Formats: sequence, structure tokens, C-alpha cells
Amino acid sequence: MNADTDRIAHWFVSGLHLDASVFHVGQYCGPWRASTAGRERASFHLVLRGHSWLHLDGQAPIRLGEREGVFLLRDIPHRLSPAADDTDCRPCDMLPMTPAIAGACGLACGFFSFRGQLGELFRSAFPDYVIIRADSPSQRAVGPLFELILAEAEQHGEAGSPLIERLTELLFFYVIRDLARSDEVAGGLLAVARRAEFAPVVDGLLREPGRDWSVDAMARLAHMSRASFCRHFVDTCGQPPAQFLLQVRMKIAARRLQRGDSVLRAAEHVGYNSQAAFTRAFKRVIGEQPGAFQRARRGQMAHIHR
Repeated sequence: MNADTDRIAHWFVSGLHLDASVFHVGQYCGPWRASTAGRERASFHLVLRGHSWLHLDGQAPIRLGEREGVFLLRDIPHRLSPAADDTDCRPCDMLPMTPAIAGACGLACGFFSFRGQLGELFRSAFPDYVIIRADSPSQRAVGPLFELILAEAEQHGEAGSPLIERLTELLFFYVIRDLARSDEVAGGLLAVARRAEFAPVVDGLLREPGRDWSVDAMARLAHMSRASFCRHFVDTCGQPPAQFLLQVRMKIAARRLQRGDSVLRAAEHVGYNSQAAFTRAFKRVIGEQPGAFQRARRGQMAHIHR
């Protein structure tokens, strides 16, 4: 990590507005299964006692121990259970955190949302989920936050505590600050938005992705000549403005498809009058054709609700 990426991380965290809400806090025992998927909201699961297994479609189960958890930055299919093989597990009621039950898993689960254009920037730049690991040197500072959340859960029980939401927000910022420090993240969308001359360009692209964004138009918004704009843009994020625009548009289109827009509506929203041209661009950036991408996501949601 260098000084530039560290400054980008602090700039990003200071400008991100987050609202967290607790869905439930308590403990599960027996062959349980739980999920917050299908509600079209970002969510979190924090293991306060015991352990759990996180199941994501197409991936091996991920074990989460005490003081570990996951922030699901998008509404993706997932479930938690007490075993890697949860074939016999079923949804069940959560019990109060106290008294502690041997072998049970104590969880704090809830949702969070972002406000403002920086929230859109965040969703474009970061992965679908972030795992918190107790033994990670970069995340060692979050351990006391888990202890405080557990203490609040044990003290207030079913009545809940508003402090859990605030502590969860603080925990999230610690994790995201570390993620934003990575060269991969800092060298892309965040690095462009951090530069004062490019910030209006990013804001414009996010607000009006379907506008006729020529390189000349972007350069004028940055108050630079075309040549100077292109040179500084590539130096900042490692790709030319046209490629940057393509990626932003396709990521926005993918989110609209996930929310139920038709391929034609998603294409028009990001500035494509030709569905064939949009399909080619989407496949190049996302890796799937838009129709297949949407059908796969619908199938995943249907699987969750069975």
C-alpha cells in the first residue's frame, strides 16, 4: 500500500453515507438454515458465538467462526447453516442470545443501504461480498467491535439495541477502508472520482449513463483539452475514457437487468438504440449475453424461495 491508495481509501470512507438496520439478533441451534436473500437489499451476517457456514451458488461453502462475518454488498443468492452439507437443514426460529446454548450459533443479521452518488460509485467498484476474518492482520482492529455487539445483544435481548446498528456501520467502514486500499480498487473508479477535475465526469456518467458521452464532451466537463484529458485519465486509472465509460454503462445495465428491466429498457437506459450492439458490449464486459445473465439471476432467486 502506498500513500496515494491510502488517501483514496480515506477519501472514499469519509464520503460514503451508510444506513444499517438490524433484522434479527439471537442464536440458532439444531439443523437450521437462514438467509436475507431475495429482498433486493445489501445485507450482513456477523457470527458472535459459535460458527456458521456460508453457502454461495457455484462456490464451496465458506466457514465463518467467532468474530467473523460477511457483508453482502449486493442481493445475491446465499444461505447460512451449521454445516458444510446442509441438505437436512431447514428454516427455523431464532432464539434469544441468552442464556447461551452449547453448540448454538449466535448471529447478528441485518441490512444496509448507501445514500448519494458515491453509493453508486461504491457498488460499481467493489465485489459482491466481503468476508471478515478474525486472523487477518488488516482486520484485527474489528475484534473489539464484535465484543461490543455481543454485549449489547446479551444485555437487551429481543428488545434490541440501536447501538448494534451504529457498531455495525463502524465495523463496515473498517473493512471497506482496508478493501479500498488495495491497488486494484484504488487504481480504478475510485481513483478517477478522487481527482477534482474528473469528479464531475464520474458524477455525470452515473447520473446520465445514456447521454451521448463523447471523449470531447467528457474533456469539456473536466475543463481540459482532449489530448490532456486522455493522457491524465489513462495515467490515473490505466484505461482510456471510452473503455471506462463502457464498463460503467454495462455495470449499471447489469443492475437494472437484475431488478427486472427488459434487455431493451436496460440498453436504452445506458445509451444503446441497437439491442445487438448492446448485447455485444454487455458480453464483452460482463462475460454473458444480457438475456442469459437475467435468466440465470431469476433462476437463482427462484431457487432461494423454494
